[in-house]
Amino acid sequence: MKTRYTFHTVLLIALLLGGLFHFSACTSDSKRAETQISVSTPPRPAGQTDVVGLTCEPIETVRIGFIGLGARGTEAIRRFTYQKGIQVKALCDLNQFRVDSCQNMLSRANMPEATTYYGSEDVWKQVCERDDIDLIYIATDWIHHAPMMIYAMEHGKHVACEVPAAMTLDEIWKVIDTAERTRKHCMMLENCVYDFFEITTLNMAQQGLFGNITHVKGAYNHCLYDIWPDYNADWRMQYNMGHRGDVYPTHGMGPACQLLDIHRGDRMKYLVAMDSDPVSLPDYLDKHGRTEDAKNFQNGEVTLTLIRTEKGKTIQIEHNVASPRPYSRLYQLSGTQGFADKYPMEGYALESKNLPETITSGQTFTAHEYMPEAAKSRLMEQYKDPIIKDMEERAKEVGGHGGMDFIMDSRLIYCLHNGLPLDMDVYDLAEWCSLIPLTKLSIENGSVPVEVPDFTRGAWNKIQGYRHAFAQ
Repeated sequence: MKTRYTFHTVLLIALLLGGLFHFSACTSDSKRAETQISVSTPPRPAGQTDVVGLTCEPIETVRIGFIGLGARGTEAIRRFTYQKGIQVKALCDLNQFRVDSCQNMLSRANMPEATTYYGSEDVWKQVCERDDIDLIYIATDWIHHAPMMIYAMEHGKHVACEVPAAMTLDEIWKVIDTAERTRKHCMMLENCVYDFFEITTLNMAQQGLFGNITHVKGAYNHCLYDIWPDYNADWRMQYNMGHRGDVYPTHGMGPACQLLDIHRGDRMKYLVAMDSDPVSLPDYLDKHGRTEDAKNFQNGEVTLTLIRTEKGKTIQIEHNVASPRPYSRLYQLSGTQGFADKYPMEGYALESKNLPETITSGQTFTAHEYMPEAAKSRLMEQYKDPIIKDMEERAKEVGGHGGMDFIMDSRLIYCLHNGLPLDMDVYDLAEWCSLIPLTKLSIENGSVPVEVPDFTRGAWNKIQGYRHAFAQ
């Protein structure tokens, strides 16, 4: 028997279904709101104020104590033999042979001998306690970063620390509170913000070339297969074995956050993270006879994070140190007037009609494709950042990731010499490192949204626009 539906019956069914879908959508929105994880912000200790834009007394000769002389620390000593207006006062590592090697490096550069410290787990404290040191430069394993920074600031020292500088929210808040209480600079040594392409693109963005930037990408995609054995006592693999989430986010986060003026006119509000099951690193461990470690491995093959800001911008961050692939930090921006991309090929997509003849040289092109290489070269030359103009030749000569490490060190010393705000402050450190605990929290709770604390405690809108500081 055929079923006949009247017009009213069909209408009633449609309304009911529409109501169900509407109800379902409303329920879904409500559920999302209810399941977003709130992250508490501890009150600022009494008597403290923020350190946004912090300046300190100029230091004519910056006296430095280096703690941690593995691969990154030894390379830092080499670079600092090319710096002016500094003294290396102390060299510290667990192993004497590394200290001796760096001492020999100073000697070959005709620099005064430094006092050496080695042997015990807490000998680094003696470096921080000295009265003749202005800056502690930390390049140890990750889990020692925060305690060393805190101790150094408590003993009156400025701090520069390798990435990531803090691994937990508790560490992050303790570092912030110490920096605010002591009024000392606390900078994370994020070198990728000084890459020639990235800093030039930042300069373009600051001058409005891309219009309103709405979305940025960053990553650390770097297969470490041949490097794992180089980490002393297996510390980096151990951390990946025990932790989910993006455990190394700052190379992608630093350039992305500078493009979006994070805590200088905008702030991150919440994030969502997810990961794929670990495969390559458990296989690696299994092949090296570490079957139990392989079974319990935690860090995902690929970890993906999406972040939304107060002003409605989005950030995408990736982490993959496991599977074979070309190195990539992504570094991509999308704006209302243009696009920039560093990996796999450096390029810009802009409308020729919006560019001067000195760049287009009469060529016509649109933002639907990368601009011609010759025009791109002229564009980058015209928008070359003042920092690159001043240091490019020397940076390429000294080296360190193509020169960006030398620029990072030079800017740190320049700002200390001139009593200027550093290019990266303690809140940058906090925001970029916060992905480590916050992505873990999201992933372990079914990839629900997680609130990103305002680490400035209300000062995120105090300065409008990220800028490098220069002496008059």
